[in-house]
Amino acid sequence: MGQTGSTTAILAAVLFGVSTPLAKLLVHDLSPWMLAGLLYLGSGLGLGLVRLVRGLAVSAERSERSIRGTEWLWLLGAVFAGGIAAPVLLMSGLTATPASTASLMLNLEGVFTALLAWFVFHEGFDRRLVAGMVAIVAGAAVLSWGGPPDIASGLAGGWGPAAVAAACLMWAVDNNLTRKVSLADPMDIAMIKGLVAGSVNVGIALALGDGVPAMPTTAAAMLVGLLGYGVSLVLFVFALRYIGTARTGAYFSTAPFVGGIASLAMFGEPLTAGLVVAAVLMGIGVWLHLTEDHDHEHVHEEIEHDHPHVHDDHHRHHHDGPVTEPHSHRHRHGRLRHRHAHFPDAHHVHTH
Repeated sequence: MGQTGSTTAILAAVLFGVSTPLAKLLVHDLSPWMLAGLLYLGSGLGLGLVRLVRGLAVSAERSERSIRGTEWLWLLGAVFAGGIAAPVLLMSGLTATPASTASLMLNLEGVFTALLAWFVFHEGFDRRLVAGMVAIVAGAAVLSWGGPPDIASGLAGGWGPAAVAAACLMWAVDNNLTRKVSLADPMDIAMIKGLVAGSVNVGIALALGDGVPAMPTTAAAMLVGLLGYGVSLVLFVFALRYIGTARTGAYFSTAPFVGGIASLAMFGEPLTAGLVVAAVLMGIGVWLHLTEDHDHEHVHEEIEHDHPHVHDDHHRHHHDGPVTEPHSHRHRHGRLRHRHAHFPDAHHVHTH
């Protein structure tokens, strides 16, 4: 499952990274609030339509389960932190922060995500994983480096950079709380996030005096949002399920590099030394993560939960009749001690 998680995380980064230069084509026609709102709404409405069509077309039992019980609290917390609080803090901070400073500070999201995963939510890590994370974040920092003068003047602004850093912290909280609901249907999670965050941001834009944009512009923004925010988030949640928060966040931090490569083709921007250095650093970081071999004897305590699965070494329960795989239902795991390579998924949340 580790390979599946790594692949989906990288695909999520590719889609989100490409959406950035595409959104740049629209930013001249829309305010930041309206653009953010339409991107999120495109994600929520588009996935909602897919969800509806899928529900009408498939009569068999769903392989993915719905959000249940206390998971709603985790999801609401994630939506508030990442879909409402973070954009408000970022837009407020940008009014008093130079663009170069803000670009560098946005790399704090990956750092905060990993730190919260490791030290608050107790996700396992080792020196190799930390080194890979550092290399990827360093590559992202190189891409957004705007020079010491702007950094110095930006930090002197006080509350502006603090607000940008707080936005990164809120997105990191969002990532870690979303991990708590990642066993539920990723499409439902992304749809709800998109609808709530989109409605709030469009509402703020209208309250600030923005008019309703022309239909072609609206449609283009929502299509970019469906792919770059919606489908990307679905893949991101799948990755959270299989490889945990810190590793998923590290892979997702390669999105600025993907956006930079896309900009070369779309806008004819020059190939810079920074892009080459970032490629090397991120390549090293991704290689360190992909070649990770976390293998030790560990104990699975008895647990009962519900999530999509196939019958493997961790799922040996009995069914009365024939079943299709993957399938989802409540099942119990007995206590088990064994050794194999693994990632911090739903069955491997032990401490080290």
